[in-house]
Amino acid sequence: MSEVTTPDGLRKFRFGAGGEGNKEEGGARKFVKLAQTAEEYGYDTFAVPDHLGNQVGPLAALGALSQATERIRLGTSVLANGWRHPALLAKEANTIDVLSKGRLELGIGAGWMKEEFDKAGIEFEKPGARIRRLDEALTILDGLMRGETVDFEGEFYTINGLQGTPRPRQGPRPPIAVGGGGPKMLALAAKHADIISVATGTTAEGKLRLSDMTMEKTLQRIDRIREAAGDRFSEIELNWTIATIVITDDREATAEMALQAIDQGYPPNIAKDVELTVEDVLQSPYLAFGTFEEIADQIREVRRRTTMSYVGVFPTQMDAFAPVLDLLKGE
Repeated sequence: MSEVTTPDGLRKFRFGAGGEGNKEEGGARKFVKLAQTAEEYGYDTFAVPDHLGNQVGPLAALGALSQATERIRLGTSVLANGWRHPALLAKEANTIDVLSKGRLELGIGAGWMKEEFDKAGIEFEKPGARIRRLDEALTILDGLMRGETVDFEGEFYTINGLQGTPRPRQGPRPPIAVGGGGPKMLALAAKHADIISVATGTTAEGKLRLSDMTMEKTLQRIDRIREAAGDRFSEIELNWTIATIVITDDREATAEMALQAIDQGYPPNIAKDVELTVEDVLQSPYLAFGTFEEIADQIREVRRRTTMSYVGVFPTQMDAFAPVLDLLKGE
């Protein structure tokens, strides 16, 4: 993971493909091809989501991808902590890091999709309990993934003199990524993570808050991270995922059409909790409308204003974004 900075003191761009879009890709063989295509395009990372629906299992998939790819870094975006004990996860993670010759980025979160917990018969705890559980898991993972001997006694986990094995290829351990949008999750990420995925918040029904997609709200989330991280802030790489990419010669008209669609209730996973302007849409880090050059300029401006430098796209939009990646690579 590079920490090279620009002349302005900002981190250089990295680009990742993966996340929720993977579940639409179906079979395991097609999934491997998808990762190989991302590598060919020059993406820096390929991440596997963690859901119980029609998709591959993330840890087994990373084991396969460690052999099917050569350069691209491999990640999870993100594992649901409530499904795996951290002692077992640390062993799997370090094994993947060894197999991939040091290419793992372990993404983990508190878990958010109640329906999947219910279907699996796993308790879906209250948000506060899930965050406290993740706090303990991250403490344990940090030690075991370094190859240390860990003793830990907490509310959820007890570890008695367990040594982390195998030793990872990366030192001192593979980077840990934590995603979040709410104040408590962002504070937890600032405490533990090497990479923070700055996400939009959701309603109690699981819909994305439209207001959280604005530049103003994004800057507020960055400020929360900065305050919680203190002196650590400069060591943390900030990531975000572009939800929608539209290549067009008229970005203003496209933004107007997007607002009209939201007024009509599309997409249904968006909670319209605020009235946005066309300018709000065009400045949003999470929406990219325009020519390749205009989108590249927009992403540069997002980095300048927020310090976020690790750009994520869904696999379904890897092709559309590839020319933009070529314009920004190395900056």
